[in-house]
Amino acid sequence: MIDQQFHKVKRLPPYVFAEVNAMKARARAAGDDIIDFGMGNPDSPTPRHIVDKLVATVQDPRTHRYSNSRGIPGLRRALAGYYERRFGVGLDPESEVVAVLGSKEGLANLAQAITSPGDIILAPNPSYPIHMFGFIIAGAAIRSLPALAGEEFMRQLDRAYRHSVPKPTALVLNYPANPTTQVVDLDFYREVVAYCRTHGIYVLSDIAYSEIYFDGHPPPSILEVPEAREIAVEFTSLSKTYSMPGWRIGFAAGNRRLIAALARVKSYLDYGAFTPVQVAAAAALNGPQDCVEEVRELYRGRRDVLVEGLRSCGWWVPSPPATMFAWAPLPEQYASLGSLEFSKLLLRHAKVAVSPGVGFGEYGEGYVRLALVENRQRTRQAIRNIKAFLGNSSIDVEQPVGELVTP
Repeated sequence: MIDQQFHKVKRLPPYVFAEVNAMKARARAAGDDIIDFGMGNPDSPTPRHIVDKLVATVQDPRTHRYSNSRGIPGLRRALAGYYERRFGVGLDPESEVVAVLGSKEGLANLAQAITSPGDIILAPNPSYPIHMFGFIIAGAAIRSLPALAGEEFMRQLDRAYRHSVPKPTALVLNYPANPTTQVVDLDFYREVVAYCRTHGIYVLSDIAYSEIYFDGHPPPSILEVPEAREIAVEFTSLSKTYSMPGWRIGFAAGNRRLIAALARVKSYLDYGAFTPVQVAAAAALNGPQDCVEEVRELYRGRRDVLVEGLRSCGWWVPSPPATMFAWAPLPEQYASLGSLEFSKLLLRHAKVAVSPGVGFGEYGEGYVRLALVENRQRTRQAIRNIKAFLGNSSIDVEQPVGELVTP
């Protein structure tokens, strides 16, 4: 047997979520009903008009052939139309838009395109794992920035730039943020663009949750800043907006040089999404948008039930202004455990699964993320379970939770 260590695989840490996922699987195999707030996997069906377009298109055998890696022209035009309507930004579908197999794939392939071994990338912490590990796989070193906003973020950005050797080549942004749910305004993007233009830093913005907001103020795009297209590219996704996570379709838009680099790498790796999926995605962007408001209201209702319910249990959780998550500090009596042990304890005693904050980076320690993917009835049941758990003084918080043993 060959005993060989693979360099890129060695650079990836153990997947923190795997331990909770394994416990969850064992519990379900034993017959336990686990209420799962762990993964941000939308549970509502894709709107009917989008599905109908897919079904109609797939009947044409010509659509079964290889597709276009950059995205079919109609889909790229549809994304450009969305940016014009939503953000007032005009994009050239030929040079400033490329379709990707979900924003996760797009970010990872752009990292391959623009990263050389030893490059320094500035990434938020805590953050969605691909924001860091896409570049780690590509050979970069990550310098973490606290996932903040406003003046404190700019101070940390300046400090990171001044103390980095070599100087950073790119900055990753994600607002509305996963997992912290934080939002920013256009003035924030203006400051970032001005700083990064001055210092020669590319900006990669992820706005996958730009349509899932609750305060009446639609989150902006960095591309609304006129100078942004000199240095920035932005990733969007249909997964959450149109409940299409399994369809794996998203976009990158913005700086022509970055888009060209991504398109060139993709041309070697894939032939694009299945054509009927792309046609249906164009129908989603061009068609009636009442389904987007319905999804937004669905998550708003679930958010209110979850947050108000947890607060009634004595667990104070901030109400998220956007995204499909709640970012919850550990209850005070369990803070010393850390997020992973608390998540395991909650799974064992309350039959509720959450994501430990440390899985999103070391600055996520002390928090758990709850995804709004269970209906209101199931959420209320979870709250009852959590209330009983928090009120159970017999639970030994000093004893690490190992294997999940179901009586």
